[in-house]
Amino acid sequence: MQTLEVYQSLWAMEQRIPGRPEASLEAMIDQIAAAGFAGVCLDLAISDIPLAEAARPLLAKRGLKCLFNGFPQNDDELRVMLDLAREHGAPGLSVIGQVMPRPVAGMIEVAARWMDIAAAAGVELLFETHRHGLLNDLYPTLDLLDALPDLRLNADLSHFVIDREFALPINAQSAELIDRVLDRSWAFQGRIASNEQVQIQLGFPRHQAWEAQFARWWEQGLRSWRARAGPDDTATFLCELGPPPYAITGADGLELSDRWAEALTIRRRVEDIWTAMEAENP
Repeated sequence: MQTLEVYQSLWAMEQRIPGRPEASLEAMIDQIAAAGFAGVCLDLAISDIPLAEAARPLLAKRGLKCLFNGFPQNDDELRVMLDLAREHGAPGLSVIGQVMPRPVAGMIEVAARWMDIAAAAGVELLFETHRHGLLNDLYPTLDLLDALPDLRLNADLSHFVIDREFALPINAQSAELIDRVLDRSWAFQGRIASNEQVQIQLGFPRHQAWEAQFARWWEQGLRSWRARAGPDDTATFLCELGPPPYAITGADGLELSDRWAEALTIRRRVEDIWTAMEAENP
């Protein structure tokens, strides 16, 4: 049967509180394990490889799986990251390509070449919808999807919401654009944005409508995934609430909300969505 696995981002465990050291890598992983996440996602630039190797035995000891968000700057870096994903037993590699041609034709050429490299390596490659990356903007991304029907996305819709400054209620034209993204997405990320902030706090009254909208998108994306995926495939959902400056702070440098509690809330919402879909169609 199809299953859902929810991961927590290691980057999202950073607190960045002025004057206070960060928790150790082991303490962060222990907290994630104790909360019952399926695994941990590590950001992966070439300089992050030592951290990934240090995390590997800690994850194995606690029975946690591993995801990678890679930031390759060229083909050779991509090959290294694909090899690392395979060695760590990750379900694939999600990339925020740091190769960013301005013409759409250049984007298509890079994406097609990287898909071939990943196929040769035997690792599933997902292209993450992310600012300051190959898929920086929604409109060129849609052209990319048209040109490469086998390209698979990892949907972090927060970036496109703020990129296009979508307003609520989402109009029919904007909804159709997001529909196209979700119908090509094979993994999903949990961050809630507004049309003015890439990451907003959960529970604030003025943010309730955006929370509801993102929950609807997550459900829509997971329903689409269930219709496309195999009967025994696993969907991955990543809670990725970033530390400051993603998280907004007051003048004292402290955040306005508890990101860890918010990550747990997002996980519960997504698991509830999945459970309801399973009840409808076991």
